[in-house]
Amino acid sequence: MSRRTSAWVAWSVCALSLSIMAVGLLLIFLGWSTPLPLGWYPWTYMAIDIVAALGAPLLGGLIASQRPENSYGWLWLGMGMSFALATFTPVYASYALVVAPGSLPAPRMLASLGQAEGYAAIIILGSFIFLLFPNGRLPSRRWRPLAWSIVAVGVVLVILAVFLDYKAGRYRNPLGIGGAVGETIGVLYYGGQLFLVGAIVLSVLSLVFRYRGADFEERQQIKWFAYAAAFASVWVLLLFFVSETLHSLLGNVVLVGLYAAIAIAVLKHHLYDIDHLINRTLVYGSLTVVFAGIFVIIGEVAQELFLAVTRQEESWLSVIVSALVIAAFSEPLKQRIEHFVDRRIFRKEGKSS
Repeated sequence: MSRRTSAWVAWSVCALSLSIMAVGLLLIFLGWSTPLPLGWYPWTYMAIDIVAALGAPLLGGLIASQRPENSYGWLWLGMGMSFALATFTPVYASYALVVAPGSLPAPRMLASLGQAEGYAAIIILGSFIFLLFPNGRLPSRRWRPLAWSIVAVGVVLVILAVFLDYKAGRYRNPLGIGGAVGETIGVLYYGGQLFLVGAIVLSVLSLVFRYRGADFEERQQIKWFAYAAAFASVWVLLLFFVSETLHSLLGNVVLVGLYAAIAIAVLKHHLYDIDHLINRTLVYGSLTVVFAGIFVIIGEVAQELFLAVTRQEESWLSVIVSALVIAAFSEPLKQRIEHFVDRRIFRKEGKSS
C-alpha cells in the first residue's frame, strides 16, 4: 500500500469515527431539554464523554498517515472507533427511548451491543497502547505470549458480548441469554475483562523494560509518554477532591495532553524538549508545593497572633504576611530547587536556565 493510499484510508477511518461522535452530539443537542429518567446517564455526562473521545481518531489519523509502517497509529484508529461506538450508543438509546420513542430502530440492541463490544475493544486495545509504544513492535519476543493471550481473550470477549444479559437500569440486550447459561456467560465475560486489566498492568511494566534496553532517542519517546501519564495519575487522585463534572472536564484536558505527548513522541517533533520540560515541571511544581505550605503555615500563625492581640479575626493580615514572605524567598528557593534538580536528578553541573 502506497503512502498516499495509507493516508487516505487513515483519514477515512478517522472521519467515520468523528462522524459517529458528531451525530451523538447532535442527538444530545436535540434532546437536551428532555429530562432523562433516574439511573440514566445525564446529557452532560454523555457530552463530556464524546468530547473526550474526539482526540483518539485524530491522533490515529495523524500517526497512521505520517507513519503508515508503524502499527501504533492504526491501533489508535481502532481505539477511536471503539470510543465512538461506546459513547454514541447510550446517546442513541436515550434519544430513541425517551426523547422520541420509536423514531430510531433497535435502540436497546444497539446500545447494549455497542457498549459491551466498545468497552471490550477499549480494554483490548488499551493493553497494546502500552505494549507497542512507540514503534508498533513488542519490546522483545518474551512478550509474545502476553500479546497472543490478549488477542485470544479479546476474541472470546467480543463473541460473549453479543449474548451478554446486559441490564443496568436503562435497557436490556434483546439477544442476551438468561438463566444458568447467561450467568456463565457473565462470569466468563467479566473474568476476561479482569484478565485484560491485569494485562494492561503488565503492558505498563513493559515500558520499564523497554526503557532499560532502549537507545537515547527511544528513551526520549518513552519520557514523553511517562510525562503525560504522570498528569493522568494526578487527575485520577483528584476524583477524591473535586466534583464529578469538574473531574470529567479536567479529564478532557489531561487527554489532550496525552494525545499531544504521544504525537510528539511517535512523530519525533520537538522530541528532545522533554528533558527541559520535565526539569521546569519539577522546579515549578516543587515551588508551588513549598509556597502553598508557607501560605498555610504563616497564614495560621499570623491569624492566631492577630486574634491573641486584638481578639478579632482578620484574614487580610495573613494573606499580606504570606505574600511578603513568599516574595522574599521566591528567588532563593527557586535557585536551590533548580540546583537540586540539576545535580540529583539530571546529573548536571551548574544551574539550568
